Amino acid sequence: MEEENWKPKTELGRQVKEKIILDIDQILDEGKTILEPQITETLLETESELLLLGQSKGKFGGGQRRAFRQTQKKTREGNKPKFATMAVIGDKNGHVGIGYGKSKETIPAREKSQRNAKLNVFKIKRGCGSWRCGCGTPHSIPFKVEGKSGSVIISFLPAPKGKGLVTENECAKILRLAGIEDVWTKTLGQTKNKVNLIRATEIALRKLVTTKIQQRDIESLSVQEGSIKKEEEEHAATAE
Repeated sequence: MEEENWKPKTELGRQVKEKIILDIDQILDEGKTILEPQITETLLETESELLLLGQSKGKFGGGQRRAFRQTQKKTREGNKPKFATMAVIGDKNGHVGIGYGKSKETIPAREKSQRNAKLNVFKIKRGCGSWRCGCGTPHSIPFKVEGKSGSVIISFLPAPKGKGLVTENECAKILRLAGIEDVWTKTLGQTKNKVNLIRATEIALRKLVTTKIQQRDIESLSVQEGSIKKEEEEHAATAE
């Protein structure tokens, strides 16, 4: 219903609305900037999830984890609180987006983060890069990648099929929505700072596309960039 009432404000939005552009990979490959969240909503069937940034007050600092991180600014009029949150969206098929939102109230902060996640969608490369696996399906990542934000350094390594996501819970949410099923992780630094951990994860995932691979390695590592089309899935099932 929202898509029917959507009135595009950009040329890119108009082309999506008029179905001139039918694939989000066409937008991402040309390096165009998405300025309207409805573009992502129209071209991708996504799921969204809030990442647990903050922690409620508890005895001896052991409060329950929550999606909102609260900060305060002390003024003469009193304390002015703000709430920050991060959201992740993905189609579980090679596309993922991470957004950050901050506001004086919780609901606007959540809506900002979800909107920014739709504007920051990018695609990744998947593959079978583990030397312990040769299944030929893009269930993991094709090679090791590393991201750094603040003091946090996170490395993702290809894992054999069936290993699962051996990583921190919030990073696992991002990888799952991106379509990665198996991976090993190594972290350094103050990983309790979830904002830096999530940003380092995003930087690492973006390197999957920017890193160039030779044609012979693309075939041997079963590299798949972006989404796997239904025709390709049917062909792979027939081959098996």
